[in-house]
Amino acid sequence: MKHNTKPDSFPTHHDWYAASLQSVTSTPDSLLYTYTNAFDGYAASLSDEEVEFLKQSQSVVDVYEDTLYSLHTTRTPAFLGLNTDLGLLHGHQAMGVNQSSNDVIVGVLDTGIWPESKSFHDSGMPEIPTRWKGACESGPDFSPKLCNKKLIGARYFSKGYHMASGGRSFLKKPKETESPRDQDGHGTHTASTAAGSQVANASLLGYASGTARGMATSARVASYKVCWSAGCFGSDILAGMDRAIEDGVDVMSLSLGGGSAPYYRDTIAIGAFTAMERGIFVSCSAGNSGPNIASLANVAPWIMTVGAGTLDRDFPAYAVMGNKKRFAGVSLYSGAGMGKKSVGLVYKKGSNSTCNLCMPGSLEPQLVRGKVVICDRGINPRVEKGAVVRDAGGVGMILANTAESGEELVADSHLLPAVAVGRKVGDVIREYVKSDPNPTAVLSFAGTVLGVRPSPVVAAFSSRGPNLVTREILKPDLIGPGVNILAAWSETIGPTGLETDSRKTQFNIMSGTSMSCPHISGVAALLKAAHPTWSPSAIKSALMTTAYVSDNTNSPLQDAAGGALSNPWAHGSGHVDPQKALSPGLVYDISTDEYVAFLCSLDYTIEHVQAIVKRPNINCSRKFNNPGDLNYPSFSVVFTNNRVVRYTRELTNVGAAGSIYEVAVTGPQAVQVTVKPSKLTFKNVGDKLRYTVTFVARKGASLTGRSEFGAIVWRNAQHQVRSPVAISWTQL
Repeated sequence: MKHNTKPDSFPTHHDWYAASLQSVTSTPDSLLYTYTNAFDGYAASLSDEEVEFLKQSQSVVDVYEDTLYSLHTTRTPAFLGLNTDLGLLHGHQAMGVNQSSNDVIVGVLDTGIWPESKSFHDSGMPEIPTRWKGACESGPDFSPKLCNKKLIGARYFSKGYHMASGGRSFLKKPKETESPRDQDGHGTHTASTAAGSQVANASLLGYASGTARGMATSARVASYKVCWSAGCFGSDILAGMDRAIEDGVDVMSLSLGGGSAPYYRDTIAIGAFTAMERGIFVSCSAGNSGPNIASLANVAPWIMTVGAGTLDRDFPAYAVMGNKKRFAGVSLYSGAGMGKKSVGLVYKKGSNSTCNLCMPGSLEPQLVRGKVVICDRGINPRVEKGAVVRDAGGVGMILANTAESGEELVADSHLLPAVAVGRKVGDVIREYVKSDPNPTAVLSFAGTVLGVRPSPVVAAFSSRGPNLVTREILKPDLIGPGVNILAAWSETIGPTGLETDSRKTQFNIMSGTSMSCPHISGVAALLKAAHPTWSPSAIKSALMTTAYVSDNTNSPLQDAAGGALSNPWAHGSGHVDPQKALSPGLVYDISTDEYVAFLCSLDYTIEHVQAIVKRPNINCSRKFNNPGDLNYPSFSVVFTNNRVVRYTRELTNVGAAGSIYEVAVTGPQAVQVTVKPSKLTFKNVGDKLRYTVTFVARKGASLTGRSEFGAIVWRNAQHQVRSPVAISWTQL
């Protein structure tokens, strides 16, 4: 709606919206939400005819159909604990940061919360900040008394889902109740990853045992349940964001998303703009559609877009063939095991067979009974394949990757003995079955191993750039731990998430950019505690420019998808380094007005810009020549019919007075990169200095469709402020 055109006869915008709606529909319950922060408008249930009628109103900017978003997890547990990566903030300074994060509130928009989890204990925590306006809402299975000084808020938003599920027949899932309680596990996992308290002796059925803890162990948690069994509806997400802004969160964490769309049609981007303007850091998962290129979600430049990498803890398991060859894989199977006796090994010899994939109902019991079955990874959930094998009478499974997953190994808490292997090993085992008249195998499990090298490795599932909404903004922004993360879990569901899994566990191991996102949200909370006056863009810059691009063997980051080297389309600025992010030296700050100038440079209509910015007087008198002129901490250079691209950036000194930085440039042979000036001297803390980068494509190179990468680093003895550069040619 055109917010500023509300007639004086209506006391509130809610009254005006309700009257506006009554003019087009006679249905009494059609109004779902009115928004006051994240959006200028309301959500309603309307017929196609009513929508067309509503569009004719002079006060209506636009009408959008509700979008269904999904959680960004692989939905099955995998093989690594998060506490290894948390030798983070040792030392007195770090302890001070952690204590001061008592005043930082992390809002998690997800599937709700399991308040009884030990990860939300509040022992030793001071009183809740007086500025907090949130609440603990009650439900049939949720008492407000379950909140405490750690879990300070719990709300739920279901009207969009309610309407999409057929009005009043809300309970599609018999056990699903309208309350903040997490019946999925995902929301509890993400919230405890971001800001869970320390819990000793945590494990998943004995795996990954140790102390579980979130990134910001002293920060507060506020849960906003916006996701239900069918997914997360945009109207509910926007309502959750609206309330989180009103309640007073400092960080907003959303491990969910859809495809990419123009920012004025992206619910999360619209809500996040207001959050950013109010000083709230918004962290979102990049998506799990990798290794396909251009598969990102949540790409708005005011959002931190987080990809996923591995950690250095593994859970080895082995498959020994009848020919005595032994192959290594991974598993979190915790049952009795197979023993030492080999049994028959089965794999359908034909191609494109549903039984190759172990889809439900695809296996013939007379063929697989008492045997180990090879299942190709893909299509249906990994843990479901094991259940299909078990239900058909099989005694074990080898889960073999195909080309799409490459060598990425994800271990699961299977319902029967099962070992996951990479594509190369999988191909050798498949060949063995085809060539041996009587193939056999036995599976074994070897517990936990630390210090895995190389790590981190970019996860194959992590969504990739380029960013198709705005090619000139490099996404994802960075990667964090997202493969095999141990965190708290809901006790209403087993670790696999399958209905047939009756096991109960207080912790679970999961994978997805859903798991990497709250790592960054929690680290951002620590930065907010250490630097309360920093803007969301300054915190984002600190995280990006201090990220690292080498693994623990001092080699460039690898990509699990193909085993080759990774690049910024996959890892963005690199892997988060919380310790260095606390003291980045310089930051690229971005004001709200600069974001408006960016939007105005995208050829959007004034109404579309207003829908995002929510200001009536936007006229786009200021716009960038190129969207890439936004003061972003990374560079994406697109050559179309031009051979020269020039960007200007501004750096703010957050380090010592008198700091001097010199530039170092690495770039592809096909492009000449020049930075002027090449030295920056910051006399005072807070000083701002500008520089210009000129990219010139060399003549004679046939580069259409190619991408090249480099970096621009401002450095001195104390700091390296690194910006990745991605260069692509669409036409020349």
